[in-house]
Amino acid sequence: MAKVTQMTGRTGKPVANQFIIMDGGDLYFQSYSTVIAKCTVEGDERVTYLDRDAWDYSVTTSKYRNQFLGCDTAEVKRRIKQGSYILADLNA
Repeated sequence: MAKVTQMTGRTGKPVANQFIIMDGGDLYFQSYSTVIAKCTVEGDERVTYLDRDAWDYSVTTSKYRNQFLGCDTAEVKRRIKQGSYILADLNA
């Protein structure tokens, strides 16, 4: 069964429309109704997927994506270029 929690802002209060979803061993970041990121374990490795169309949709989405991933936008771009973050269609 999936568990959904609202993300919190810097004041500790829940932020509207920004969610973390835990489903089995998978962890998702969803902004409004769009999945932005998925972290999963494949074999012995943690793999992070970003939605190819929505990963950098807006300033707000980027802010909470960064909070979810634990890095800034420059680092996200580096990891995409290096192949450690994989762009995929997470909303098919």
